[in-house]
Amino acid sequence: MDQQTSRNLSPSTLINRNVTVMGRRTSVRLEQPMWDALEEMCRRERKVLNQLVTEIDQHRQESSLTAAIRVTIMLYFKTAATERGHLRAGHGPLRKGTTKTFPRPSSRRRSAA
Repeated sequence: MDQQTSRNLSPSTLINRNVTVMGRRTSVRLEQPMWDALEEMCRRERKVLNQLVTEIDQHRQESSLTAAIRVTIMLYFKTAATERGHLRAGHGPLRKGTTKTFPRPSSRRRSAA
């Protein structure tokens, strides 16, 4: 069995849940850590899940609700992350001038050679 076939047979890590967005029931598939983060956001913002997801849907620019939820979670916790918070978590300080940047994908497609 090749690696691709093996990957297709392994159980999905996505968890499907029903949510109500603007009065309409829909399903969202996210990994458990994403559901945990979304629930923490609800607690911190004192909102129920359906309310928060509806707000995300109303302001989304991403192609799907699931993508918008993932981006919102990332931005929420990125905004909350401070240098002090990183130090408390034991991540170490960010040294000035040593910020590593990741290359951006090229807008041009490379041909297979």
